[in-house]
Amino acid sequence: MTFGVFIHRADSIYDDSPAERYQFPKPYLERATASVGDWIVYYEPVKVRGSKGYYAIAKVERIVPDPTAANMHLALIEPGSYLEFPNAVPFDDGTGPVERGLLNEQGRISGRAQAAVRPISARDFDRILTRGLAEEHPLLPRLGMPDLAAEQRFELDEGQAPFAFEQERERVEAMTTRVVRDRVFRRVVLRAYGERCAVTGLKLINGGGRAEVAAAHIRPVEHNGPDIINNGVALSGTAHWMFDRGLITFSDDLDIVISRQVNDRDGVESLINRTGRLIGPLVERNRPHPAFLAWHRENCFKQ
Repeated sequence: MTFGVFIHRADSIYDDSPAERYQFPKPYLERATASVGDWIVYYEPVKVRGSKGYYAIAKVERIVPDPTAANMHLALIEPGSYLEFPNAVPFDDGTGPVERGLLNEQGRISGRAQAAVRPISARDFDRILTRGLAEEHPLLPRLGMPDLAAEQRFELDEGQAPFAFEQERERVEAMTTRVVRDRVFRRVVLRAYGERCAVTGLKLINGGGRAEVAAAHIRPVEHNGPDIINNGVALSGTAHWMFDRGLITFSDDLDIVISRQVNDRDGVESLINRTGRLIGPLVERNRPHPAFLAWHRENCFKQ
């Protein structure tokens, strides 16, 4: 098993869905196969406008031939393993490439940097993971939400002794437990929506500096909903409660739809912002995916 890097871009011509599958041509089969059962980091090239750099990790479950395209294969992602970074990690941190293994003997970037699928050292993987999940400016949890124990916090410390190879693998497994994933998902979603409730439009910060808004999964985790930004929406308490119970939902155009089973329609309408549509996210590419919205309408919404 080997840690790896998969290059993916938002405007990819390949049939990719980062939380589910990664399509690649046959020449990369051997390299991709080496990552089966192990973790990869997704990277978006710097030439892509608004590049996210190294932006997520996922675990490769298996490799299969693509039944829809000759000489193409699919790396199938282990369900629930995809995790997006709150902090995009740039290719170059000012002192050189974060992925140190791309340097040749002369200290220059080698041709390996152009490979869409490539192995990455455990130390480079750990460096990217640490920076991607670091909390330089912690987003405090809502009151009553569990905080991370001290041993689970990420601290960026290049001077620390390097982890042994297996210890690094154990570390990434520990850092992707449900409690950590929930905290990271909240950071990603709230920042995407500017810490503002997408339904009411309110941005409430309590006396402790905590944003009184939650990161709601559109398709819940217990129903195989991934921790991907396009499966999340920022909601305040009442809006979150109504959404989870199917009293409101969203159209593919992000219109807010109210169930006919609501007993106080006027009251619900008074909570919705004047546009009648979701507010945010701040970047178009982060908007809810129609597939997750359709799942909520079909499985949760009370017609």
